[in-house]
Amino acid sequence: MTTHFLSDTAILTGRSLRHITRSLDTIIPTAIMPIAFMLLFVFVFGGAIETGTDSYVNYLLPGILLITVASGVSYTAFRLFLDTQSGIFERFHSMPIARSSVLWGHVLTSLVANMMSLVVVVLAAVVMGFRSGAGVLAWLAIAGIMMLFTLALTWLAVIPGLTAKTVDGASAWSYPLIFLPFISSAFVPTQSMPGPVRVFAENQPVTSIVNAIRDLFAQQPVGTDIWIALAWCVGVLIVAYVVAMTIYRRRFNS
Repeated sequence: MTTHFLSDTAILTGRSLRHITRSLDTIIPTAIMPIAFMLLFVFVFGGAIETGTDSYVNYLLPGILLITVASGVSYTAFRLFLDTQSGIFERFHSMPIARSSVLWGHVLTSLVANMMSLVVVVLAAVVMGFRSGAGVLAWLAIAGIMMLFTLALTWLAVIPGLTAKTVDGASAWSYPLIFLPFISSAFVPTQSMPGPVRVFAENQPVTSIVNAIRDLFAQQPVGTDIWIALAWCVGVLIVAYVVAMTIYRRRFNS
């Protein structure tokens, strides 16, 4: 049963990845928009923002990485919506395949595509002056956090991909996620924010994730931020997965 699921998922993931390589116009903007944000903040606003660090691009990069993922997963909802409208799900279900592998194919494709976009964004940051003395273990920890964050947001994207009535509705859900890092420690320290905004910024998931990644880049003790970040990612992942699978079964297994 497990082998059956894994082989079916691998085949469907390959199918989705081939679709991406044939439509790079939906992937390139995923990296271009975060890089544009980075250019804007580093070279236009960076000199006016006091962060207590020598390099603003070093301070900024963790938040830009999260925006990259939030932007990228919108295409998962978009591609999933197109599949639900084309009748391909019904066709797959008429075949002897593991039904959950259809969704996992989209999810794993999102993971691969977003990791590629993140590499491009990090390389762009290096060109802009980003430097880190982080060791291999720290980089692996950062990669692990980003993969978990990507899986959580991707399963969240599956929900509108299955329930949206229009293609615009399937894609637009990610806009609040892209905006969320702006009300966090991603661009400025939360201490500079007015009271109610500061309370929200310090207690939303992006701040903990950004702080943990920033400390890993800077070779600083991460403290409790990394555990809070992991708890948020795992919590969102579990809830989104359960809701998405419930919707999927009700819609296509009835």
